[in-house]
Amino acid sequence: MSAAEGTLSRNSGRVALRRNMGRVFYGVCLAATLSGILALAVLLITVASDGLGRVSWDFIDSFPSRFPERAGIKGALWGSIWMMAFTAVIAIPLGVGAAIYLEEFARRNWVTRVIETNINNLAGVPSIIYGLLGLTVFVRLMSLGGSVIAGSLTMSLLVLPIIIVASREGLRSVPPSIREASLGLGASQWQTVWSQVLPPALPTILTGIILALSRAIGESAPLIVIGATLFLAFTPDGPNSQFTVLPIQIFNWASRPQPEFQTTAAAGIIVLLTVLLTMNALAIGLRLYFEGKRKW
Repeated sequence: MSAAEGTLSRNSGRVALRRNMGRVFYGVCLAATLSGILALAVLLITVASDGLGRVSWDFIDSFPSRFPERAGIKGALWGSIWMMAFTAVIAIPLGVGAAIYLEEFARRNWVTRVIETNINNLAGVPSIIYGLLGLTVFVRLMSLGGSVIAGSLTMSLLVLPIIIVASREGLRSVPPSIREASLGLGASQWQTVWSQVLPPALPTILTGIILALSRAIGESAPLIVIGATLFLAFTPDGPNSQFTVLPIQIFNWASRPQPEFQTTAAAGIIVLLTVLLTMNALAIGLRLYFEGKRKW
């Protein structure tokens, strides 16, 4: 066998090995994906079979009770709506504004590098740490107590890094030629960002906002730390009102020993998923709308 034939044989063997490794890797990824989907399907089927019969208008329009057949989710549902509304109002402008400043206006120096590193690190901090921060700053230092606004501020801190990182990725996806063309035609930097950069980046930004608010609506640990109530027999009437949220109410029911409360907890999970999917559907609709308006 000549040297050229030997080299060709070795190369063919390497190619075959890489192809086999690629097939194995594909199989592992497919198995991991199917395992996650299967676990989710089992969870949803179990929750639906346990709780669908309990979901009714009386359940949604009734307050919690020590009697499981009378227990409802009205207080927790309205508490979640109030908290998510204030969280969105606080976190979205701050997160998108910070991303625009860091990506479009800030100078590239060690200060911005330190800020960017810390933002990326904060996205992975456990939620209970934000609860302790909210307890120290908002509940005690600012004397807000376990109110809706204290919970909203705490959850805003939790989701801000996610919104900032996603918004920066959206801004980076806009080609530099768009900015150069706008500046070359005489537009200011702010006009360029507002009219040419931000609109095509909105789909990615909205995706980040969806993920951030989805995490916020399912969190309970930070809110328990700051003093959100486990049992609430009224609906919040303002930002300074006491409140509870759906995950806390579900946790309260699930911790009860009576089987009827387990069914009630499953019904609460269905309501929580419905609220989450409705909120996400609205955001996805906005994202698709802005994707359809892209000019490039």
